[in-house]
Amino acid sequence: MVSEADCLFCRIVAGEIPAKIVHETDRTVAFRDVDPQAPTHVLVIPRDHHPTVAALAAAGGGLAEEVLAAAHEVARLEGVAETGYRLVFNTGPEAGQTVFHVHGHVIGGRGLNWPPG
Repeated sequence: MVSEADCLFCRIVAGEIPAKIVHETDRTVAFRDVDPQAPTHVLVIPRDHHPTVAALAAAGGGLAEEVLAAAHEVARLEGVAETGYRLVFNTGPEAGQTVFHVHGHVIGGRGLNWPPG
């Protein structure tokens, strides 16, 4: 696992790496994905380092709920809350998680029907 000092998202929270912030609260930060997969693609993270969804859930104190609320607020701000959006948390290497600081992808702005057809 990556230490907090080497964590890309911790460094964004600390202001060491620039990001296009779209929403923030005392305990969450949301910023645009650098490789968007849809017109709206924003990452929502807790400010504190929690490597996975399981760690976020174990943190307690309503933090997981705040991350979800922040994701919905991002969807509202981005204009996709009413038409629909996807919220994706990749957890673990086999699920495609590449940055081990829990993050939800808010994806929308185009049809996301699955399976395609």
